[in-house]
Amino acid sequence: MRLRFLLKPGWLAATLAVIVFAVACYTLLAPWQFRRHAERKATNDAITSSFSATPVPLPEVLGSSRNAQWRLVSATGSYLPDGEALARLRTVEGAPAFEVLTPFRLTDGRIVLVNRGYLRPVAGTRVPEYPAAPAGRADRSRRRAVARSAAPRRPAFSDASTDGHRQVYAINSATVGRAAGLTVEPGYLQLERGSPGVLGPLPLPELDAGPFLSYALQWLAFGTMALLALGYFTWREARPGGALAAPRPSAPQRTRRKSVAELVAEEEARERTARRPHSERSS
Repeated sequence: MRLRFLLKPGWLAATLAVIVFAVACYTLLAPWQFRRHAERKATNDAITSSFSATPVPLPEVLGSSRNAQWRLVSATGSYLPDGEALARLRTVEGAPAFEVLTPFRLTDGRIVLVNRGYLRPVAGTRVPEYPAAPAGRADRSRRRAVARSAAPRRPAFSDASTDGHRQVYAINSATVGRAAGLTVEPGYLQLERGSPGVLGPLPLPELDAGPFLSYALQWLAFGTMALLALGYFTWREARPGGALAAPRPSAPQRTRRKSVAELVAEEEARERTARRPHSERSS
């Protein structure tokens, strides 16, 4: 039966590999890129709409980080400079930077983390002098609400190398709050240019859709091509004369090596023939 080749171990292994790859393309790789494209589009839309939007009270968007991404908000409260920390190993506009993170207590008692902007290091990795957060009550400070920050990996620290400044490796409200003994709401706020307490204003993300949509389509194409290739080779092998059905070439017969005695006997026979008279050889 021509389809028996489908049960060969090598063919089964190749078929399984192709199916697993195609399923991964359709269910994991392509959807992952589609999600990244959707997230980038949502961010771009939120940033674009925020340019003309009216600031909303911050308490209205707390607890809803997805809807609060990059929205202009207004807040009333006071800074808590004792809980301040610096995010180290940051890059802003292609150059090293520190980002200053200061807790901010709202009038309702809740505490949020405010990213006051960036500082350029001096003398290599030293923290420069910078203005302290404004003291007293701050009214209607305009900020952009930013999405939930990265999960904490390493705790905050302060030693001789930090000149007494508390530093963290990731911008995370829980990490800063734990080091300061405060309960800080998830996410953080980014100050606008001209807001009270702002340092070097952080730039907004570029409004670029990125390559995610094209990557998703490529993964779908790869999965489809793999299945089509499997179907083509299966059809080719099922036809008469398939490569798997081709007869194996017969192994060449090995020539028996002559023994020394046989070689000597043949040589003597040639010599006797050569010594016979020409008339005898021709008769």
